[in-house]
Amino acid sequence: MLHEALQEQCRRSRIPVDFTRAYWTPPLAPSRAYETEKDQIEKVLGLKSLVSLTDHDTIEAPVMLRTAPDTADLPISVEWSVPFQGTVFHLGVHNLAAARSQSIMSDLAEYTRNPDDERLLELLELLDRSPDVLIVFNHPLWTQSCVGVHRDDHVLDRFLAYAAPFLHTFEINGARSNRENAKVGELASQWNKPLVGGGDRHGCVPSNLLNVTGAESFSEFVSEIRYDQQSQVLMMPHYSEPVSVRTTRTLLDVIRHYPDFPDGTRRWDDRVFHPDENGGMDRPLSSLWKKPPAFLERIFSCIRIAEWDVVQRAVRRIFREPEPAELRIDTRSGVVATDAVSSEAVL
Repeated sequence: MLHEALQEQCRRSRIPVDFTRAYWTPPLAPSRAYETEKDQIEKVLGLKSLVSLTDHDTIEAPVMLRTAPDTADLPISVEWSVPFQGTVFHLGVHNLAAARSQSIMSDLAEYTRNPDDERLLELLELLDRSPDVLIVFNHPLWTQSCVGVHRDDHVLDRFLAYAAPFLHTFEINGARSNRENAKVGELASQWNKPLVGGGDRHGCVPSNLLNVTGAESFSEFVSEIRYDQQSQVLMMPHYSEPVSVRTTRTLLDVIRHYPDFPDGTRRWDDRVFHPDENGGMDRPLSSLWKKPPAFLERIFSCIRIAEWDVVQRAVRRIFREPEPAELRIDTRSGVVATDAVSSEAVL
């Protein structure tokens, strides 16, 4: 029914609907996202923080944050979309050298537009040659079927056979289920790779999987993973919630109204972008209509019922995962450690 309603609205729209170019931005600005992560580590855990923020195929946020004194040492990092044999993988590329970051991004973007297997190897070798760069295979088992990206049973094996020598670590992802993350641990063990935790959060809640380290700098942390093959991941309490609850909370954050935010970011349609009526510059939806369609507002009203405590309690009972929340694995061989924090820094 929802699909049919969307199709009807697309037919009636004066602007040709192009889902391939439409995109949305998270509710938190980069500075707020950084503060959210930093506060969890320093105020909740009482530890020194190292934070690496990534966005899809752009380093705009870390570059901007590095202009402020308090975040001048923030790593320049990106989540790189890597087309490969009909599907797309995502690599977290952390701690690029500032002097070369823009030229590297140009090379990565060119590959994403025009994928070529030989060029992929060249780029991975280039990144790997920098001892301070960390290449993370993000959510390796997520098929992204929700956005129509197909992945057959063998393409992952082919990608790993091709690229694994240059992948330093595999990610267990805070937005994915225990079951999927356990399988990632098994995969990492097969390829003799350590694990790191990744938040992959797009809402307002801080990351629920953190990396615990005694390193004093991000480069030292990279060295622990790449050369010492050592990693420890801490599960925060909100990771124990069913993945459906975590996903719903993010959706609620995305569609929520934030009256204290700057103009142009308060409403959900301020944060969703689409080409204008001429197919040109991407503009926020709020500038393309007087108000959101009534049927969308009705759908969002139904979704917002999930904010009620009684609904959340019911969802937790219904969708509780069978495996224990504190999944224990040695991150060197493919498991997540949940021991008490005793190190100096969390990322």
